[in-house]
Amino acid sequence: MRETRTTQSELSRLSGVHQPSISQFLSRTIDMSDEQLDRLLSCMGYRLEIVRRLVVPELTRSERRSWQLHRQLALQLNRSTLDEWRPVIRKNLKRLSSSVQGQPHERNLQQWKSLLDSGDIRRLRRVLTALDRESIEMREVSPLGGHLSAEERADVLRPVS
Repeated sequence: MRETRTTQSELSRLSGVHQPSISQFLSRTIDMSDEQLDRLLSCMGYRLEIVRRLVVPELTRSERRSWQLHRQLALQLNRSTLDEWRPVIRKNLKRLSSSVQGQPHERNLQQWKSLLDSGDIRRLRRVLTALDRESIEMREVSPLGGHLSAEERADVLRPVS
């Protein structure tokens, strides 16, 4: 804005984005969608370019192992296996609920219950395999223990040679 000598109110008039939203974005109070940001930049003679690149996430050993095991469960997950697993998952949820305290664990257990109740296989697979912080924390209180055999666990956790 400084380079183009564009004020917030001018940018608002040009772009149709409300001036308070521009102010909040500039003060990092809110985020804008890529589309909105591109619209603002276009009004000042710029374009938004989004570069996608592969990033290896930094996971602790425990987080990596948990992801590997849950990834294996996601491969096995379908409507039929969910129906088979549901009684054990409910029992595990009950056990975890009595032993877990504080956030985000209590909230995550509630999300597991909601996912189980909805039977949404796609969302369940997402939580089992995603590498965002929320999914990692969900897996910290996973009720899916007991669904892999010792042999399956060993195969999954065996280092690649």
